[in-house]
Amino acid sequence: MASGGHTTVIQRVLERRAAKPSTTDEGTTATVAVMVRLLQPPKALLAFVDSPLRQHMERCVTSDMLDVESVADELQAVRRFEAEFRPVVLTDSQELIRKLRALPGVRTPFIVYVAELDDAAEREAGLAAGADECVGRRVSDRELDARIRVARRIAELESALRITLEENRKLSATDELTRTASRRFFGKHFPREVDRAARYGRALSVILCDIDHFKNINDTLGHAVGDETLQQFGPRLQQVLRRGIDWVARIGGEEFVIVMPETAYEQALDVARKLRAAVSHTPFKAGKKSIRVTASFGVCGIDQVPGAEPKLAERMLEVADLALYSSKKGGRNRVTATRLKDPAAEVGT
Repeated sequence: MASGGHTTVIQRVLERRAAKPSTTDEGTTATVAVMVRLLQPPKALLAFVDSPLRQHMERCVTSDMLDVESVADELQAVRRFEAEFRPVVLTDSQELIRKLRALPGVRTPFIVYVAELDDAAEREAGLAAGADECVGRRVSDRELDARIRVARRIAELESALRITLEENRKLSATDELTRTASRRFFGKHFPREVDRAARYGRALSVILCDIDHFKNINDTLGHAVGDETLQQFGPRLQQVLRRGIDWVARIGGEEFVIVMPETAYEQALDVARKLRAAVSHTPFKAGKKSIRVTASFGVCGIDQVPGAEPKLAERMLEVADLALYSSKKGGRNRVTATRLKDPAAEVGT
């Protein structure tokens, strides 16, 4: 790899995507988007010899942007980096950049060089030392924030790619038939959604969905028609949901779960009603046949996820499952919703 600003795998992918239309499968793209959103802010090392500049950077780089540790000299910076990898490094030292690039057998960080002078020669020197990005020390706070967010985005995508490669050997992230997230993906990432909502005190809702009388479709029309129905069902749900935020997983033969981050109870109930209508109002196509399909829904919504509540993910699923059972018992093709903080507040439609 060249000593100048290194090009990461992620950057090459982005360049290829810009050059030609994407052929990436949307199901895989959606699961990677979930991974990126659930990652905690990347760890970063601020290593500035200039004390006023270091203090300025400590004020500018907030904890919601990067998980920062600040050091004052190059030797300490190298030791800290060797002790724990940081995917992002900000520094005013070209010598430190060269030392980090020369470390054997370690992952490569994204390095932002803050130059004393904002001119071409200084930027070229920073890139030649091995920096990925160069900014002048007198850059506006707005531009600095934008450049740091680019560094964060690249670090997050690279981390998601590593997670995908590592976990792909152990589990399939996408259900092969429906192209929604798989059961095992849901089991791994739904608790992370709950933890994330609890960490920031945000809303979270989950919807369980079951196709009504699906066994009859298989028994009377054949399993091929049943498979075609399932293939269309996931995309039918996705049409109602927020792209890149809400996500769907198939957790059983004809049972699906919809995860809705930052969505409070009333909003989730409204979405579930729209999902029910989207399924029932337009027939499904199977060959030359038109099939009327309905589904039952059970909603569990929390307006503000509490922190430090054990087994909350399991509890939410139990509440949603009870609501789904109520919908089935009440005649199917229905929505039943429960606000978790007030389990008695059920609404059937």
